[in-house]
Amino acid sequence: MVTPTLHMFCGKIASGKSTLATQVASQGAVLIVEDDWLRALFADQMKTGADYLRCSGRLRSVMGAHVTSLLNAGMSVSLDFAANTIDQRRWMRGILDDTTAAHQLHVLDTPDDDCLTRLSARNAAGEHPFTVSEEQFQRFSNSFVRPAAEEGFNLVVHCPNAS
Repeated sequence: MVTPTLHMFCGKIASGKSTLATQVASQGAVLIVEDDWLRALFADQMKTGADYLRCSGRLRSVMGAHVTSLLNAGMSVSLDFAANTIDQRRWMRGILDDTTAAHQLHVLDTPDDDCLTRLSARNAAGEHPFTVSEEQFQRFSNSFVRPAAEEGFNLVVHCPNAS
């Protein structure tokens, strides 16, 4: 039996996390997309960054046990939830602690200018569940903390090209 793997994604807004998460899932993992769940459950409640943090926290409070169950049932998971802060990664570490799953923390090292170009195109296309302004991008980027070795994650660093 193949050991299930939890794939996690760290990168700024529009860095390519969701695209990579979908690619990983296409290789045999269950894809769980935070933005889809947030839109379905809380779209009418999400107007500010603080709203996102509150709603995301509520979603994580129930999703952790679900992801743990999938991993313990032998399924790999591509968890398209931001792993951009120490607290977000601590939540993910808690999931791992309740399993024997392997893990990979994919870090997308995309330059801010490339993220902003992608964000503009994404907003114009209107296909993403949420529109994010440049000001919101900057505010969330200020909270970004690159994973440190002492956090104990198996890092896979990606340097995507602008698209």
